[in-house]
Formats: sequence, C-alpha cells, structure tokens
Amino acid sequence: SHDPLIDELIDLMKIRWPDSQVVSSHVGSLGGLMALKRSESHLGGTHLLDEETGEYNKSYVRRYFPEGGVKLISCVFRSQGLMIAPGNPLGITGIADMARVNYVNRQKGSGTRILLDYLLKQKSLEPAQIKGYEREEITHTAVAAAVASGTADTGMGILAAAKIYSLGFIPLIQEQYDLLVAEKTLEHPEFARMLEVMKSTEFAQRLQKLGGYQINNPGEVIL
Repeated sequence: SHDPLIDELIDLMKIRWPDSQVVSSHVGSLGGLMALKRSESHLGGTHLLDEETGEYNKSYVRRYFPEGGVKLISCVFRSQGLMIAPGNPLGITGIADMARVNYVNRQKGSGTRILLDYLLKQKSLEPAQIKGYEREEITHTAVAAAVASGTADTGMGILAAAKIYSLGFIPLIQEQYDLLVAEKTLEHPEFARMLEVMKSTEFAQRLQKLGGYQINNPGEVIL
C-alpha cells in the first residue's frame, strides 16, 4: 500500500546505514498481501477495512493466511479524506457530494478503494453514480496531482498527499496503517534496521511534518 512514510523510512535507513537496500512498489493493500502469500516480498503496508466489524487488517490476515506464517506489526494511524481544490470552490462537504462532482479513484484492491466503497454504501450511492469512478491512480500523490491539475474535482487520499500539493482536505476517517511481515523476515537484518527507525524520534518528527499521522506503538506485534 502506498504511503509517503515508506519513503521516509527508507531515507532514514540510508542515512544511518548507507549500505541499506529496500525496494518498494505500489500494488495496493490486497496486492501486497498476495505478494507475501506468493513469497514475492518480505513485507507490505496494509490498511484494509472489514466492513462488518469496522476493524482494520486482522480479518484479512486470518482469511488469506489461515496457516499463519506472517505477523501484523503496528505502525501508525493516519487521516484519510477527500482532497479538494484550495478554497473548496465546489462546496464539497463529504461523500454525499460525490454524485455531483468529477472523481478520481484508486485502483482495485487498494485499501482506499475498499474504504470508498464502504462509505458509498453508507450513503446509498452506487459506483455508477460517481463520475470518474473507473478512473484509477495507484498512489495517493497521483490522485492529489489530478486534483491539483483540475482534471478531477476530488479524490480520496491521506492528508500528507494533500499537503504536498497544497490542496484542501476534508477528513473522513482515522485509519490504521500496519505492516504485514513474513515470519522469516523478522530476523532479517534490514527489517531490524527498519524497526529501529520506526521507533526513532527522527521518524516521528518527519511524520509530524508530513501531517495527518499519529504514531501507534510502532513495531508491536498485534497478530
């Protein structure tokens, strides 16, 4: 799952340990789970909402990894909402306005897309009513760029992405962003470095500067 905090972690790791090597790609939360299941990655960021319980991540881990082999590691809470043009010229106030504006979506399998569908159901809105629902971007910053360029009126994303492009932001939910890690990765020296950085003051300061984050017992095994 895309989040600028991954880039911050990698940067801080490179500063502390110049030989550090981390490669990441943006495939969405579900894509990350499947990459782990196929042993194609060591870990992935995830923020998958269970519509029935309102809980994040745990039910998906149990469903996709019934035999275990992975650990869910706590990371942060982050603010998700609607990114809008500065000054909010269209008077957007929330999800109910999605039927009258031009939207830009995230890709299928992303936690943000799953969250949007959940919020649309709460407002009795169908995807077919949302102009731009089929238009997909793979990162929060790509959605923010579309709104900043005027090719979309709004899109869901995190506050940090909205700030990068000096956009307005309507907060909708405080969501849980965790790391799902293969058990064999827990002993990997690079992961030990990542955990050390996650718990550092420098990382907390960078998140505060990005905006919209709350440290949530980073490194704690929650499942």
